[in-house]
Amino acid sequence: MAAALLANVLYSTGFVLEKRALTAMPSVSVRKPVRLLRQVLGSPLWIGGSLALAAGFGAQLMVYRTLPIAAAQGIFVSGLVLLLLLSSALLGERTSGRERYAVGAILLALLMVVLSLSETDDTVSRGAPAPLVLTVCLPSLAAGVWLYGSAERRAKHRHRMPSAGVEYGVAVGLLYGVSSLAIKGVSSHLTTDGLGGALVDLLLSPYPYLLLFTGAFGLVMSQAALQRCRASLIVPVCTTVTALFTAVLGTLAFGEALPHEPVRLALRVAGTVLAVSVLLAMPKHDGPTPRSTPPPKELTSG
Repeated sequence: MAAALLANVLYSTGFVLEKRALTAMPSVSVRKPVRLLRQVLGSPLWIGGSLALAAGFGAQLMVYRTLPIAAAQGIFVSGLVLLLLLSSALLGERTSGRERYAVGAILLALLMVVLSLSETDDTVSRGAPAPLVLTVCLPSLAAGVWLYGSAERRAKHRHRMPSAGVEYGVAVGLLYGVSSLAIKGVSSHLTTDGLGGALVDLLLSPYPYLLLFTGAFGLVMSQAALQRCRASLIVPVCTTVTALFTAVLGTLAFGEALPHEPVRLALRVAGTVLAVSVLLAMPKHDGPTPRSTPPPKELTSG
């Protein structure tokens, strides 16, 4: 539990620091990844944010060794409250009433998922069949890259309203969902006994290669999306997609059984449905910035 809360703090801090650094940079593009990397690596603030995210990754490894996947996701998503506070204090972002209600509903949905857990009945799986993992992950990666490219193409139309970041958040969330499953897989290979054999087994598994792919593409895609959209909206969407993807498909892939008791099963299903419904109902575009109205001309007699 302590490691999960620490991961929340590190991830929220890392995203906000990266967003603040990106705001001061020239426009970045996924089509020029080398230029993007050169820009971000030249920013001490961005490097600080990335180190916070890397430390959050280490805490996440510890979490997956001790908590079921669904429970871990419920705790991770609770970090959205901290993110909203930080984005308001450090970035000056303001969320709409509808978005605040949406985040509250998401937290309620994931609280329902956490309440569906049982310390005695829920077990922590230590592995999953590689073909099943690839069957889940490869289509999800393709869908994430396609959705991001589609959002980029639509953003080029001059007369479209500016995107609020929902499509970008879903796309990056799918990549991070695959990354989360890969982290779970890596954690299952971490052992102090037979380190050499464990390392060979890890390299023969799909997990390190999924991490490399999602790390490279997720870095480039998330930085471009963060620069264009509000962190207070894109990160909650991304986190929700990641949590649902990991909790649902990860639970099935790693064989962590659903609750048998009717009340706990109803809580888990209802929580998942509520989170998905809120995500679909979130605004897809930011409203136009209100223009100042010039003062009326005084009437003069002719």
